[in-house]
Amino acid sequence: MEVKLFDTTLRDGAQTEGISFSLEDKLKIAKLLDELGMHYIEGGWPGSNPKDIEFFKAIKKVPLKNAKIVAFSSTRRPNVAVEDDKNIATLLAAETPAVAIFGKCWDFHVTHALRTTLPENLAMIKDTVAYAKGAGKVVIFDAEHFFDGYKNNPQYALKCLQAAEEAGADVLCLCDTNGTMLAYQAQKIINEVKPKVKTALGIHEHNDSACAVSVTGMAVHCGVTHVQGTINGYGERCGNADFCAIIPILKLKAGIDCVSDKQLQKLTEISRHIAEIANLPQSAHQPFVGRSAFSHKGGIHVSAVSKHPGTYEHIKPESVGNERRVTVSELSGISNLLVKAKEYKVDLKKGSEEAKELIKILKNMEHQGYSFEEGEASFELLLKRTLGLIKPFFTLDDFIIETHKEGDQPPVVTAHVKLKVAGKLKEATGTGDGPINAIDNALRKVLEDIYPQIKSVKLTDYKVRVLDSTAGTAAKVRVIISSADETRSWGTVGVSTNVIEASWLALVDSLEYKLIG
Repeated sequence: MEVKLFDTTLRDGAQTEGISFSLEDKLKIAKLLDELGMHYIEGGWPGSNPKDIEFFKAIKKVPLKNAKIVAFSSTRRPNVAVEDDKNIATLLAAETPAVAIFGKCWDFHVTHALRTTLPENLAMIKDTVAYAKGAGKVVIFDAEHFFDGYKNNPQYALKCLQAAEEAGADVLCLCDTNGTMLAYQAQKIINEVKPKVKTALGIHEHNDSACAVSVTGMAVHCGVTHVQGTINGYGERCGNADFCAIIPILKLKAGIDCVSDKQLQKLTEISRHIAEIANLPQSAHQPFVGRSAFSHKGGIHVSAVSKHPGTYEHIKPESVGNERRVTVSELSGISNLLVKAKEYKVDLKKGSEEAKELIKILKNMEHQGYSFEEGEASFELLLKRTLGLIKPFFTLDDFIIETHKEGDQPPVVTAHVKLKVAGKLKEATGTGDGPINAIDNALRKVLEDIYPQIKSVKLTDYKVRVLDSTAGTAAKVRVIISSADETRSWGTVGVSTNVIEASWLALVDSLEYKLIG
């Protein structure tokens, strides 16, 4: 069975609240989608905005290996000749090999949204599809609100499909535009519709009922051969069907070679790259491609996975370009610790006093509020310090932080730091936008001449979490600092009732982690 993938990240996905793709963003994403093996890339609605018109001009200069570019539009307007409709003229002017044309298939929408008659809507569908076919286009007919329309008036919804089919549509895509369907409901409707048309069927799902992926999978099971979706499930309201789940499900679970093995191995990287372009955080718990998708925390799980990954992993992480992670926490057993020690190239024996002491220290620190899941660099330092494998590169003697504010001027923060480095007491003063920035600058003034490698360290993120809100201003806080150099990134953690001290602990770990190489 052959299934074609139709990506609409650049059109439906761009309707996500918080996303605003630039022209350059759209071109970058199109290249990534082509690299992933998409058969169709819907670039936008040229009749709706100038940016999409510019995209269709620019994408002609981009060599694509796999995908056909698709322009999107509605059918002609009611009571307007198709050749006189500006939207249709703009659609064809995009000069794409394929077009997607959506038409109303719910009688309620025809009468209340379009405010026209049911026969006129059928004529709009037939005229527009025929006109696009006459222009030499591959035509995908998006049967908007098809499932709601079928439930309300099955005869009319079918007439809409048949009108598009008679006009020459290449695909009849059944759209669950409100995201209302459950998988078994879709199965019943698709099985009723399929014998009544000869044209290939497609599926376009929204996720308002959290069923977009399951309904898409069921549609393919029922014989649908054209699948629409978006990367990371981007889309209006609750999003669209997530290709980052659909693609591995089709290939690895259903045995459908919709992409090659090599393309599938790029899935995690491309998912994260597009999330960066969209400027939205990727969910760590996103199936298949999330950072936590193959992470193991409980000691029993880690013990089993270390013996055979299949005990707690439904696929091989590397098949989708992801990786197995073992985290350490108060739920950890000795298995987690041994796995992490091996990862850090530390010889730690099961049952040894060192291992028992480390577990005790770890659980005590997590009781205090430490979390090493996002601060793994701090855990590596803890392990190596406890075993005597590393010594401090510097120690704090004293620091003072002062904030000066005059009138309406923004505050200026000054930090004075005294450190013992290489047996000598050294000090420096730094200023910054805030206390942590000032301390960081003061630290670097002292250390960069002695340890020039820390010049490449950049703080990329800083997060503070109050651990016990009932304690008010006396509550403990956990600070997570993310750092990076030219080749890698790492996270460190500090906990205290004083946010400055917690930040200092995480900041020191971030620099010492760089220094241990």
